[in-house]
Amino acid sequence: MPSFLFLEAICIFLCSRVSPSLSLQEVHVSRETIGKIAVASKLMWCSAAVDILFLLDGSHSIGKGGFERSKHFAITVCDALDINPERVRVGALQFGSMPHLEFPLDSFSTRQDVKAKIKRIVFKGGRTETGLALKHLLHRGFPGGRNGSVPQFLIIVTDGKSQGSVALPAKQLKERDVTVFAVGVRFPRWEELLELASEPKEQHVLLAEQVEDATNGLLSTLSSSALCTTADPDCRVEAHPCERKTLETIRELAGNALCWRGSRQADAVMALRCPFYSWKRVFLSHPATCYRTTCPGPCDSQPCQNGGTCVPEGVDKYHCLCPLAFGGEVNCAPKLSLECRIDVLFLLDSSAGTTLEGFLRTKAFVKRFVQAVLSEDSRARVGVASYSRELVVAVPVGEYQDVPDLVRILDNIPFSGGLTLTGSALRQVAEHGFGSATRTGQDRPRRVVVLITESHSQDEVAGPARHARARELFLLGVGSEAVQAELEEITGNPKHVMVYTDPQDLFNQILELQRRLCSWSRPGCQVQSLDLVFLLDASASVGPENFAQMQSFVRSCTLQFDVNPDVTQVGLVVYGSQVQTAFGLETHPTRAAVLRAMSQAPYLGGVGSAGTALLHIDDKVMTIQKGARPGVPKAVVMLTGGSGAEDAAVPAQKLRSNGISVLVVSVGAVLREAVRRLAGPRDSLIHVAAYTDLRYHQDVLIQWLCGEAKRPVNLCKPNPCMNEGTCVLQNGSYHCECWGGWEGPHCENRVLRGDALKAHSFHQEPEGQQPTPSQQASGHLRI
Repeated sequence: MPSFLFLEAICIFLCSRVSPSLSLQEVHVSRETIGKIAVASKLMWCSAAVDILFLLDGSHSIGKGGFERSKHFAITVCDALDINPERVRVGALQFGSMPHLEFPLDSFSTRQDVKAKIKRIVFKGGRTETGLALKHLLHRGFPGGRNGSVPQFLIIVTDGKSQGSVALPAKQLKERDVTVFAVGVRFPRWEELLELASEPKEQHVLLAEQVEDATNGLLSTLSSSALCTTADPDCRVEAHPCERKTLETIRELAGNALCWRGSRQADAVMALRCPFYSWKRVFLSHPATCYRTTCPGPCDSQPCQNGGTCVPEGVDKYHCLCPLAFGGEVNCAPKLSLECRIDVLFLLDSSAGTTLEGFLRTKAFVKRFVQAVLSEDSRARVGVASYSRELVVAVPVGEYQDVPDLVRILDNIPFSGGLTLTGSALRQVAEHGFGSATRTGQDRPRRVVVLITESHSQDEVAGPARHARARELFLLGVGSEAVQAELEEITGNPKHVMVYTDPQDLFNQILELQRRLCSWSRPGCQVQSLDLVFLLDASASVGPENFAQMQSFVRSCTLQFDVNPDVTQVGLVVYGSQVQTAFGLETHPTRAAVLRAMSQAPYLGGVGSAGTALLHIDDKVMTIQKGARPGVPKAVVMLTGGSGAEDAAVPAQKLRSNGISVLVVSVGAVLREAVRRLAGPRDSLIHVAAYTDLRYHQDVLIQWLCGEAKRPVNLCKPNPCMNEGTCVLQNGSYHCECWGGWEGPHCENRVLRGDALKAHSFHQEPEGQQPTPSQQASGHLRI
């Protein structure tokens, strides 16, 4: 018989026996929520009378590693169980080729004994006979259990690759009121887990590889049946989108390759192009819903300010990752202080109208305030009281050991609920809120009541508020927009009310509250109008760490000014490889916003030009178009390391000629001649030896700025007229003479005149429409 060759090239790549599918489960939530799920799994406790049997897959497909993870999951679940013969009983059964009872439910009476026994269970191996194990339970029941007199829970931990049918025995078990949890391990077959699990399936199918998530899911389902509780009453079971992923191996055509086939002719082969395949693994996703318990976390109140990141540490602790300029401060907050001699009583609304959430937010605000402003050297004393139907003084003014002690007491103040009797609380505060001291005049510190509320009072407030003010209590109100009018009635002055627009905005009021508490005695030029621009050297000669010192310094200086569009406006420019306006004069209308923006100013590096930066301020920052106000004193404070100042003398003189004061703060051991020339005829220069010494020169800088704010102002400097208009002083005011087809108060409007009007009319007016008689008479048309 003639021989022939039969060679098949594709035999190398045809792998029809594909490896088993791989699976994963993912809950689609933020990293913060994943952390909350893990924490909540440790806050749940199950003490109802139930029988729980772990059915552990000990077959070869699980492997020793998978079996150890199954045991770890079972031990973690036991941490939440009140194991006791009268309450929760736990047993375990391992199955492979045959079921094997590890210990019945009545063997151990303590959690420690059960966990120790589970840890000692030895992996047996064998086939995956899940159905046989279920039939064993159908015939013999829960070993050591209470014969169905209490709820029965079967927790099957398996890879779902049974070598027999599981549908019928699982159905029969569930018909006997056994609740079945199917917990996958390794890379389970989801279809079988869904067959095993009780309804609703999505609350009874879990993955042991993610042990804290699986424990949370199991206990959340038990909590919905009132069998388990959480340590925190504010914990909630919520539905989250999730997906179960299967890693499938698929065949993909990669191209063609030359191959040889046998021919009908003797001793001949035939060359062909045969398909060339490759194998590729892809995830196939199956959307689902996962139910998990989350509890309020230490980062919920967003304690980290100025762009800081809150990192939770367990149930009630956290730490802040702060931007460079705020790295040394608590919660990344600007370092504040209450330097005035003052007694402050925080009066917190604890009524039902404020709600528990609002009360917790109020406590967090006071907590952050005292942490930010109180120190061992502080002359201020603080007290805390809450009210609903009655007034409760939790912390009498000054009666605490230190700030941590004050914070601990704050944390323990309970929510009362009930009526909102603000008027009654004010009257009681006026009589007893500050103790029985009878000191008067200068011997007694100023007494301030800070009322924080989100709900309208259910009693009359005007009379009690007048009574409190008559007893020389200074009332400040902090509240939502809904109660603004009532707070104005209570304080007697709209300027004594601080309103927040949303919950997070409340925490932005800390700086403003600190300012108002001490503004009556604070030195400086709080009420002087000023347009102020800080210019920071962000070049490579300064470096990022020293640039952060500059940022901290200008933030500290800004705290001394009343930043708002009617008093002080602040802008910031940085220069290095380029000149950049970090924010203009009209960008941020509040001091808190300015402080946040200062911390976010970019470090540029590169070679800087101080002269170019000063010209940038003259052309693009200190202008009417960019928010500069005519008739308001203007100042530029330039902080530099000295490099790049060679071209700055002429631009600095140009600014001064335009009525803008320039102060140079030079940092470095040696004062460069180029910097000395910048000082100008009035020697506007502060020399600082090192960046860490900047803080010691703040008072000199503030004094200089306050002096500049009081200097006479030329209304025409800098020129308020745009488009090359001429500013003319007249009777204590000014007007702009406009040229080249411009008009308006500041020459801001373009006009067409003469022939231009005719051309405009001819080309722009719709058919049948002519300029009005008044336009024709005036000979111009505005566009």
